[in-house]
Amino acid sequence: MAKTDDMTKMMKDMMGAFPVDMSAMQETFKTQASLGEKMSKVAVEAAEKSTEISSKWTKETLAKVAAFASAKDEPTDYTSAMTAFASAQAELATENMAAFAEIAKKVQMETVDLMLAAGKDMGEDMTAAAKKATDELTSAAKKATDEVTAATKKATAK
Repeated sequence: MAKTDDMTKMMKDMMGAFPVDMSAMQETFKTQASLGEKMSKVAVEAAEKSTEISSKWTKETLAKVAAFASAKDEPTDYTSAMTAFASAQAELATENMAAFAEIAKKVQMETVDLMLAAGKDMGEDMTAAAKKATDELTSAAKKATDEVTAATKKATAK
């Protein structure tokens, strides 16, 4: 009776011949971590500038409220104070909203730049990893095919 080959061992050997390149995963992780760091920096800068604008706006508004809330000699002075306060608030709102818009515009431009650069880097990493994997896979597949062919010849010779 012919002895059958151990298929488990042959499959294990064949699968062991296919390489797994962890350096590509490490490079991808490093690229992602770098992107995350840069995006966080953009977000923190924007938050700091927004906080400064909000704080300045609040201080200016409170200063105007103090002037508005003071006692007046004539009833018409209250109307004048209210009008002046409303006018000052409209001006402050316009200035501060423009400042917030500039921050948003800067964040948007920096984000687009970072995403384009990251996409380019990741594309290059993926291309290099795919080429390396293809070369290694081709070599491993040839080796596995040769081993299977040899095992088949050996099995038929018995």
